[in-house]
Amino acid sequence: MAARIDATFARCRAEGRAALVTYVMAGDPDPETSLKVLEALPASGADIVEFGLPFTDPMADGPAIQAAGLRALKAGQGVAKTLDLVRRFRAGNAETPVILMGYFNPIHTYGVARFLNDASAAGIDGLIVVDLPPEEDDELCLPALAKGLAFIRLATPTTDERRLPAVLANTAGFVYYVSINGITGTATPDFAAVGTAVGRIRRHTALPVVVGFGVRTGAHAAAIAKGADGVVVGSALVDALHRTLDGAGQATGGSVEAVSTLVRELAAGVRSASARAA
Repeated sequence: MAARIDATFARCRAEGRAALVTYVMAGDPDPETSLKVLEALPASGADIVEFGLPFTDPMADGPAIQAAGLRALKAGQGVAKTLDLVRRFRAGNAETPVILMGYFNPIHTYGVARFLNDASAAGIDGLIVVDLPPEEDDELCLPALAKGLAFIRLATPTTDERRLPAVLANTAGFVYYVSINGITGTATPDFAAVGTAVGRIRRHTALPVVVGFGVRTGAHAAAIAKGADGVVVGSALVDALHRTLDGAGQATGGSVEAVSTLVRELAAGVRSASARAA
């Protein structure tokens, strides 16, 4: 199923542009709204979707995504229900890659073998599990690769030349470059520095390099898209959804459209960068 990721990047390269990768939290603020948001992402211009697996104690996520995870957990979202949402999404969309992003504890509790079987059956294409370093590849990375799921690793501004080969060793699908030192959604990247970092990573791998953390607007997406193979946006979309919730934290009639509107802006930004480059 990781072939969907490869096919998507090939299509974007043929169109002369970067891919737009969008992140939302599974089950936020409730499962049915979450499914509608997931379905709206490709229709609004997203090429790849990352679906957050809610967890009580994240270490890379900023306040917006932390709050979304807590809303989802309060609504009863867990591993099984998250995979069920992906299964339902796949009933209407067989093309868009879905990456599950989260932490190892819920997967470990669910059972690694059971999780990989169920994730594959649901239509998951890849995993981003941010708290499993290369030294722990036997835990999940290698079994996932054997199951046909891409295991996507994060590189950061502090990943030096000595560490980078270990980070890339079993990475598949794409490399996710974290554009800032810190947690998601808390700072704007230095776009020139990001371009230099992407070039450095490309000297070590043929995989696409996508950039996330801190990208919030169409202008940000355009700036990143000039030099990267993909642009990831998460906290801004989670915030857009959150702003539409009522006083009880429930979805309103504008919730899905708020996310869709921002995705269309981001997609236009990515495509404008390719147009200028051409």
